[in-house]
Amino acid sequence: MALTSLNRISVPPAGANSNTNLLMPKLKYRFRLILLGFGVEASTELTKQVSDITRPNVSFEEMEIPIYNSKVFLAGKHTWETITINLRDDASGNVTKLVGQQIQKQFDFLEQASARSGIDYKFQANIEVLDGGNGGIEATVLEKWELYGCFVTSADYGDLNYGTSEPATVAMTIRYDNAVQFKGDNGTGVDRGVGAVVGRTIGESVTGGNGTGL
Repeated sequence: MALTSLNRISVPPAGANSNTNLLMPKLKYRFRLILLGFGVEASTELTKQVSDITRPNVSFEEMEIPIYNSKVFLAGKHTWETITINLRDDASGNVTKLVGQQIQKQFDFLEQASARSGIDYKFQANIEVLDGGNGGIEATVLEKWELYGCFVTSADYGDLNYGTSEPATVAMTIRYDNAVQFKGDNGTGVDRGVGAVVGRTIGESVTGGNGTGL
């Protein structure tokens, strides 16, 4: 009988006895980053050395349309905001080598030569939220972001300081062209969040006109 009280530790969405179990949240520290086509050599070293990363953030420009006694706003073009990846620099130099290779793909600092086109240096970044599985128990992907057309806009090799007991770090800012969000690993259709298959239906005008109004 006492266990049934746990079913009431949530917000009742409707009337009496409408409580349900509280949903388990995704945890910030259970994640991994996989970079595809980053640098010259395929490696998982960056995945193991990630300290923290920001998830994608999208914003829309506002279109202001002045009318008679008021104004109306519409959604304009969108922008995917940059993400930041903080890496622990390792004593073997793998992190700085891989970051340096990617930067060299974008622009050859030795020869002062640039890449011919974006496809020559852009890469894909996969951000996966995990369920905590490890060792002999395979981790299950709870959420997956795939970021397409990525490149490094800045690389910060941090500072060195006699007065601290912290690892040296490398911070990268990543710009990308598009992103898709999956529920789990490579979900399709309605299993997606951003990028879901949503029909473009013609709704009735919120201002009381026909189906083509604002």
